[in-house]
Amino acid sequence: MNEANPATGSPIEPIHGDVVWHGRDMAQRTDWIHHLEHTEIGELETAIARIRAQGTDIIDVSKDDFPLPSLGPALTQIRRDLVDGRGFALIRGIPVDRWSREDIALAFWGIGRYLGEAIMQNRKGHVLGHVTDIGVDPTNPRFRGYQSAADLMPHTDIASDLVALLCLRPAKSGGLSMIASASAIFNKILERRPNLAQVLMQPFYIDRREEIPEGKKPYYQLPVFNPYRGKTTVCYIRRFVESAQRFDDVPALSQAQLEAMDLIDDLAKSDAIRLDMDFQPGDIQIVNNLTTLHSRTGYEDWPDPEQRRHLLRLWFAVSDGWPLPSAYFERYDADEHGRPRGVTVPGVRPVASLEPV
Repeated sequence: MNEANPATGSPIEPIHGDVVWHGRDMAQRTDWIHHLEHTEIGELETAIARIRAQGTDIIDVSKDDFPLPSLGPALTQIRRDLVDGRGFALIRGIPVDRWSREDIALAFWGIGRYLGEAIMQNRKGHVLGHVTDIGVDPTNPRFRGYQSAADLMPHTDIASDLVALLCLRPAKSGGLSMIASASAIFNKILERRPNLAQVLMQPFYIDRREEIPEGKKPYYQLPVFNPYRGKTTVCYIRRFVESAQRFDDVPALSQAQLEAMDLIDDLAKSDAIRLDMDFQPGDIQIVNNLTTLHSRTGYEDWPDPEQRRHLLRLWFAVSDGWPLPSAYFERYDADEHGRPRGVTVPGVRPVASLEPV
C-alpha cells in the first residue's frame, strides 16, 4: 500500500503521461530536436535587421516585433511540448560563428518571445543571463553555481516556468549537459522507497542566497514534489537546501531527508533515466523548469578569455503554465497570470547586458 499524501491523506499515486520519460529511450529519438532550416535562419536575420533599423532596445522587443512566418509555427509546437508534453526541446543551428553577439542575443530573445515572458534571474536584474565561469566559489551563499566551472548536481532553477540556454562556446573539456524527467524519478522513488516519496512531499528549508524579496526571510519552505490540481511539479536545489542550514532557526536535515536527496541524485544520474546532450555552439536547450531536472559536469576552460565556455540564458513565465500551489510564491512573487516573476529584489529593475556583469 502506498504512503499517504501528507497534504490530502489520500494514497500517493504514480505520475502518468508524456512528462514521464527515460533518457535511454529519448536518446534513440530525434523528435525533440529542431534543426533550423536555411529559410528559418533567413527569417531570423530579417527580423534582426528590422529591430536594428528601428533602434529598439532588446528588452523592449515583443513577439509582434519579431515575425517568423515559418519558424513561428514550429516554435508554437515546441512550446506545447514544453508546457504540456515531455518538457524539453533542442533547437540546433544558430550561426554563432558568423553573427555578432548582439545579433545572437536578438535572435535568442526573439525566439524566446514565442515561448513566454522573460523574467529576472538574479539580484542584479538580469533577464539575459550569462552562464560562464567568473571565478566564484559555488559554496559561497552570495553566489550561484552557474558562475563557476564546478559540477552542478541535478536541480531546477529558482523561479521560472521555462529555462533556455544558448551555447556560444563549449569548454575545453567537460561541461556535459544532462537532463532528467522529475516525474520518472518520482515514480521510481515511489516504487522503491514510498516513505521517501512522502518525505519529499513535505517542506524543505531552502536558502535564498541573499536574493531576498521585501518582507521575506532569508530562506523559504517548499516541498520537492508538489501535487496540485492533477499535476505534480518539482522544486529541487540541493545546494540551497544544504546552505540553509547556516541559519540558527532552520532545523537540521533529518536522515530521511538526506536519504531522499541522495536517491534523487542517484536516479537523475542513472543510465536509464538521464539524457545526455552534446551541447554544440548554436544550440538552444529549453526545459520545463517545473518538470525537468538539469545538471552539468564540471569543466576545464581555455586559458584565453575569448575562448571560454559561455552560454546565454533566459528564464520564462508562461501565462498558461501548470497551476502552482501557494507555497511556490513564498519563493517569488506572482505576475497577473499567477506565474513566477523571477528573482524580485527591492529597487532592482530588469536589464539585458550583452556581457557578464
